[in-house]
Amino acid sequence: MSSLSKKKPRLDGKRADAAVATCDDYLVAMANELSGDVVAIIFGCFPPKEIMHMRRVCKKWREAAKRTIVPPTVFDVNSLDKYNALVAMATALPNLQQITLSNLGWLHKYSDGDPTHSWATQRSVLPTTSITRDINIISNFRKLRMLNIQAQLSLNGRYPVLFNFPLLRILRICSGTYIKVDLEMLQGLPLLKILELHGNPHLIGNLRSLRVLKDTLEEVEITRCQNLDGDFMDLADVPRLKELNLEHTKVTGDIRDIGKDGFPALESLRLPKTVHGGFGYEFQLISDVPSFMHTIHLLLQRTPRLFEQDWLSYAFNWKLSEDSANWYESDDEWCSPGAPFRMQLFLAGSRRGWSWCKKSLYGDVHSCEINWLDSEPHRHSESSDYETYIEGLKSIEGILDTKFFRGHLRPPSELEYRRLCEESVIL
Repeated sequence: MSSLSKKKPRLDGKRADAAVATCDDYLVAMANELSGDVVAIIFGCFPPKEIMHMRRVCKKWREAAKRTIVPPTVFDVNSLDKYNALVAMATALPNLQQITLSNLGWLHKYSDGDPTHSWATQRSVLPTTSITRDINIISNFRKLRMLNIQAQLSLNGRYPVLFNFPLLRILRICSGTYIKVDLEMLQGLPLLKILELHGNPHLIGNLRSLRVLKDTLEEVEITRCQNLDGDFMDLADVPRLKELNLEHTKVTGDIRDIGKDGFPALESLRLPKTVHGGFGYEFQLISDVPSFMHTIHLLLQRTPRLFEQDWLSYAFNWKLSEDSANWYESDDEWCSPGAPFRMQLFLAGSRRGWSWCKKSLYGDVHSCEINWLDSEPHRHSESSDYETYIEGLKSIEGILDTKFFRGHLRPPSELEYRRLCEESVIL
């Protein structure tokens, strides 16, 4: 038998232990030859928990851990044990890049911020005997890139320490019921790209304050923050802004003011009803709508996916205001369709249009004639656009009932509407 085919002898018992020990000694010897900087680079391939274990090997490794750029793994502080770990990492692993602050659990809370308002001392969501944990420990993490705050029940007051990270890219504060936020505090985050602030009745400031971040902002979502004001057009020249969501705020403005150079990188836009053309906006005059729809059409030609498609088809709940001189009560006596004072948008192939409509309690959509914003595709064109248009048109006609308001491109006058109701009963 060839020597190549001979099996190698197995190591077991004392020989196996000796071999492992020799291997371990060899690895340790090799590790000792590495510089602290190299060890720090190697540590950067491991999650925080593993690094904290390895740093205990020797003094060199402890020092290397302090210089390690921790990989982008979220460390969620959602219990007392996790908070104690955060305290340890504040000195042992200060280059942590992503932190989420969650509730610490019953009987534990973070230290209160500056109680400048009575609400900061009158909450009752946690017992008065709660043990306080120092929130300022987070200031040690100077290389923080992402900070998520979900600790709405255990953060109370104003916390400047949360807005002073020179390298922070992402800040999210969700339902921060008791956190006092002033938008001017964001100047302490000069590299911020993504800002999300949701459900905070104590957020104050003007949208104009975000201009200090003009060169870095890419996504802004500030929703359900009723004390935020300003004009959304103050951000029109932010060159990298891709997403802007300001629903349920007091921000104002006019969507028709967006020029061809406004919001050059914008891909998604959601605005409150206080903006002319925002979600749920109410028009004062029927005659204002055609020019407004033309503006929306131009915006969609430039950025087809500017608005979420689900809300786009329902025209963002745009409707005629009940305070309008054109508005009148629907006629219930004749069991006729209600007055068509809402709007809807359509897309048949590449052709876009809109109409006034009224949706019944039974799901039927009674509509005026469609106001088309594009010309009809050429029937004899070599492209397939005409066929796609016809298919889309058939689909639209299948969900609309235009019989009652046939021939009307806009809601009929009150007198004409009453006449149509009477005629529908006679027929």
